[in-house]
Amino acid sequence: MGVEIIFKIAAIGILITVITQILRKSDRDDIATLVSLVGLIIVLTLVINMISELFSNVKNIFNI
Repeated sequence: MGVEIIFKIAAIGILITVITQILRKSDRDDIATLVSLVGLIIVLTLVINMISELFSNVKNIFNI
């Protein structure tokens, strides 16, 4: 679970950026903002899951 999560987040970022730029060029700024927010929520969900796994691993290591 090391490098692949970085590539996954980078791929999501690139995809969201391209979609946002296309929407902004076609005067759909409101939808472009929503797409950006959805991308942020997706990445935050991935990061929160990783942090949850980290805390459970620390908990198991120290037998808490």
